Amino acid sequence: MEINATLLGQLITFAILVWFTMKYVWPPITKAMQEREKLIAAGLEAAERSKRELEQAQHKAISIIQDAKRDASLVVDAAHKRSLQMIEEAKESAREEGNRLIAHAKDEIGREVNQAKTILRKQLSQLAVLGAEKIIKHNLDASMQKTLLDEFVAEL
Repeated sequence: MEINATLLGQLITFAILVWFTMKYVWPPITKAMQEREKLIAAGLEAAERSKRELEQAQHKAISIIQDAKRDASLVVDAAHKRSLQMIEEAKESAREEGNRLIAHAKDEIGREVNQAKTILRKQLSQLAVLGAEKIIKHNLDASMQKTLLDEFVAEL
């Protein structure tokens, strides 16, 4: 194989091209690749961190929901107990009011009965006096009549 000037020129040109590429072209390319590698690594790390934060946020949300449900059930239970207590208080109040009205009605009836008895006694005593007057026909004086009438009312 003969090495001629063309082959030697191509070999020298190729060597200069390799040297030029390694000196001026290759470092920016490797630098860009390293930066890209760092950027991808940072993106993957941020994705993993975001994934962990998402899982933590989901667990926290579940915990908050469970706490809210527990608090809501406590509030509902307290409201139910309070409503039962209010119903019992209303029943007791109604019983007391009913008993008070019954006692008032009994007192009113007692007063009316006593008033009716008094009226009947007076009417009866007047009738008795009228009957006695007709029988006696002016034999007794007014003070004696009053005394007899008072005794009669007391006996009734």
